[in-house]
Amino acid sequence: MIAAVAFEPRSLILLNLILALMMFGVSLSLRLEDFKRIVLSPIAPIAGLFAQFFLLPLATCLFTWALNIDPELALGMILVASCPGGSFSNIMTWLARGNVAVSVSMTAVSSLAAAILTPVNFAFYGWLNPHTREYLTRITIEPSSILILVLLVLALPLVLGMVTGRRLPNLVVRIQKPLRIFSLLVLMAFVAIAFSSNFALFLERFHSFFWLVAGHNLLALFLGYGMGLMLKLPVADRRAVTLEVGIQNSGLGLVILFTFFPEAGGMMLITAFWGVWHLVSGLTLSQIWARIPYE
Repeated sequence: MIAAVAFEPRSLILLNLILALMMFGVSLSLRLEDFKRIVLSPIAPIAGLFAQFFLLPLATCLFTWALNIDPELALGMILVASCPGGSFSNIMTWLARGNVAVSVSMTAVSSLAAAILTPVNFAFYGWLNPHTREYLTRITIEPSSILILVLLVLALPLVLGMVTGRRLPNLVVRIQKPLRIFSLLVLMAFVAIAFSSNFALFLERFHSFFWLVAGHNLLALFLGYGMGLMLKLPVADRRAVTLEVGIQNSGLGLVILFTFFPEAGGMMLITAFWGVWHLVSGLTLSQIWARIPYE
């Protein structure tokens, strides 16, 4: 058992608002056509969603099982793998000269699908791994409660953002970019404050979770890229799928943890550090790809 992370419960309201605000900002530019695009050109988005919601959780479960990783850390990895794509994957895809339309459609659908698939995948793969099964039973997970939470912080802001974007297009042009930057800065400040409040625990456990997060993120990126390569997707689509699978919504993971499992220190360390690391790896990869022509 890893020591619990010091956290002020009242800060949970702020974290929920940050995540909802980020989802609202991303969805301002979404249209119903983005969902129709999957029906009209389904191969790339479906390939990415399959890698994101099936291959990544399964591979994470098998990886943590085979290496007999500490149950708390393993469950943190499974939780992150069960989350939908992160909102900044769209920006990174644009920087990488990838297919932004594929990225946006995947973000939209995965955010809605997460209402069901995130709690189901977390409960199932946490139970499937015999090393995490006992711990998962001890923390008494309630998938229905997680479902309600995901609906409130992801699905509802997404719908409100789409309605706002449709009815107030001039407002969207002015506020979308500042809103994204503000949301990212506030989230990073929140994570930084959380780490500073638990600096001793962070240093003590750094060697145990740094390589897990870095390796796990690399696995996610490779699964996305491999899926695109296997299906012979165009380079731009392949880049979009790779970044969508590799940039997970760790903010949602933190909200779930602070709401339902506030004593799970190891899970929080994994999830919080993933939120920092995937920005580093995603931006690095997007800058490399931006300099590699494919036309």
